[in-house]
Amino acid sequence: MAEKTAVIVDSCGDVPAYLAKELNIRVIPVHIIYPEQEYQDGYQISQMVYERFPKEIPTTATPSPSDLVEVFDGLLQEGFTHVIAVCISDRLSSTINTFRIAAEEFPELNTYVFNTKNISIGSGIFAIWAAKMLKKGYSFDEVTRRMEHKRYDSHLMFYMDTLLYLHKGGRIGKVGYLAANTLHIKPVISCDQDGVYYTVAKLRGSKKSKEKLFDLVTGEMEDTDVPCWVVIGHGNAPREAERMKALVESKLPQARVLFTEQITASMAVHTGPGLVGFLLFKL
Repeated sequence: MAEKTAVIVDSCGDVPAYLAKELNIRVIPVHIIYPEQEYQDGYQISQMVYERFPKEIPTTATPSPSDLVEVFDGLLQEGFTHVIAVCISDRLSSTINTFRIAAEEFPELNTYVFNTKNISIGSGIFAIWAAKMLKKGYSFDEVTRRMEHKRYDSHLMFYMDTLLYLHKGGRIGKVGYLAANTLHIKPVISCDQDGVYYTVAKLRGSKKSKEKLFDLVTGEMEDTDVPCWVVIGHGNAPREAERMKALVESKLPQARVLFTEQITASMAVHTGPGLVGFLLFKL
């Protein structure tokens, strides 16, 4: 039987819907939970989430095993033989465990579950890269082997305008939140090599925040002259994102900006409005 590989990714990977459709990437939605209703994660409800901030901050839930079983069963019925499942860091979500449990129910599918050790588009970029490689004719084995060596080629950092949502989500203590708020500290956060959030820098105010974000991300790469992809993400801050894009294009002419996009609701819940993210992905 000819090899036929599917690429799936959880919605926290921030792969835009139009690009997922173009590359035939299956996006598995996280659940966004309000008292009156449960929604599927996606860009269509992101704006609603921002409009209901800060009075209402919903909770999130990972896809259920039955959600994933349905997806895997559908792939099998469509004639797929292999699956590449791209997941955000196992230190930030249990989604990857749900993917693994579902995959075990389908031994007929050769499934590779990839722990990106990253978050947002820093994770989802691997689904985009894998889908493009498959389209070029690379095999399942070739793509998955290269992914293991590319895990730390994804450099993503976020400038955050507020710590309120990290505090509400239990990711920062009350004392730390109050101190940062009083001193007008704006953190730049990322994931370390274990896939855990850490603070890269603490900025006083927002002045020159984009320049600092650019310097921090490019400083992680040994050589910024190599071909790379750029993605600019934002939290209901399109003007700031466009300014970030212009800065990147002026300083990294060899880089290709894939897209500028608002993050999904599942990410917005934990970061709030005003966020700007900058990804550099080494090709």
